[in-house]
Amino acid sequence: MKFRPLHDRVLVKRIDAEEKTAGGIIIPDTAKEKPMQGEVVAVGSGARGEDGKVVALDVKAGDRILFGKWSGTEVKIDGEELLIMKESDILGILA
Repeated sequence: MKFRPLHDRVLVKRIDAEEKTAGGIIIPDTAKEKPMQGEVVAVGSGARGEDGKVVALDVKAGDRILFGKWSGTEVKIDGEELLIMKESDILGILA
């Protein structure tokens, strides 16, 4: 199924965090926190400015991003867990 977010919303796939600490200790699933990094899957057309013109988003599909811990709404599309969030919830693009 194809999905395209509307306006200034972004569809994000979480990138799993490391399963070991720097010291080599394996972290069990129950102690893991949800990752705050993701890959942009799809973006909307942009938000409307005060003058009525569409302002394009700064992120594009394929960008690796950092977002807030409680950002977005979790959805399941084709059996895959994804997040839909506004562009303003994104903290930055990872280079």
